[in-house]
Amino acid sequence: MQCPTCQNTDSRVLESRSADSGKSVRRRRECLNCSFRFTTYERVETMPVSVIKKDGGRELFDKQKLFTGISRACEKTNFTSEAIINFVDSIESQILQNNNKDIKSSKIGELILKCLRKENEVAYIRYASVYRKFNGVKDFISTLESLKGSSKNQLASIL
Repeated sequence: MQCPTCQNTDSRVLESRSADSGKSVRRRRECLNCSFRFTTYERVETMPVSVIKKDGGRELFDKQKLFTGISRACEKTNFTSEAIINFVDSIESQILQNNNKDIKSSKIGELILKCLRKENEVAYIRYASVYRKFNGVKDFISTLESLKGSSKNQLASIL
């Protein structure tokens, strides 16, 4: 690491701690040449993930798009802003854990629906209505009935 003042490459680490919710390491350093103290951050470098769209086009994965879509689905629900951020972080980490650096947009959508179904039924229906392009009431009813059926199965397994 180069000192910002004298450009010397010799420094010692004074303190290290986790930062950014464990996603990076913050290090306090001191230059061995001029004694200037500075902070560095270490993060894992990830390869960019390409999203394969339905029309065959490709674009880089954009966490902000994910956040926007999920935020809209979660409006006026019991999701807090922090919970939405954590939810998006969870989805992103699942996408990045995949060894394949190309992922279909449909897989991302299904992953989001699977996770939303567990978290909040209203947000699930809202997201599904846009993602699956509901055309009318029949689409809503069939999705609601599948939710109702899975809720009964969960209740039966508990009892």
